[in-house]
Amino acid sequence: MVAGGLSVLFCGINPGLVSAATGHHFARPGNRFWPVLHLSGFTPRQLRPDEERELLTYGLGITNVVARASARADELSREEYREGGRLLVEKVERLAPRWLAVVGVTAYRTAFGEPKAAIGPQERLIGSTRVWALPNPSGLNAHWTAATMAEEYARLREAADRG
Repeated sequence: MVAGGLSVLFCGINPGLVSAATGHHFARPGNRFWPVLHLSGFTPRQLRPDEERELLTYGLGITNVVARASARADELSREEYREGGRLLVEKVERLAPRWLAVVGVTAYRTAFGEPKAAIGPQERLIGSTRVWALPNPSGLNAHWTAATMAEEYARLREAADRG
């Protein structure tokens, strides 16, 4: 679900099995993406996965690094991540969002060959698009709570609001 001229293009790792079955991003119950998006101020209310097209009205979009569905992101190969990163660069160059937000720093590191990347804004530019690595909202990511994730997502929102 993408369009040209977005403020932020969120990029998940790959579709989980529930997302693949429903055709909607971050659809697995327990995934914290939709609550965190709202808590961080990106959306005025918490959207459901089947309402993802509404993101376009807020200048937001969603895509994935890897198109292949899997139960867990660790089932993906390094080659899939690298090829996904290459295809993502092409998509971002074509659509030119102001920010690309990769949801999962490990996915970012692998897809873009930056093993020391940390959560937050990155030095990398894709054309004129700036890049931010965000924490993965999967329920498996126990290092981050919804509240601490929302703080990081809000940092991105504030940067996007500044232009």
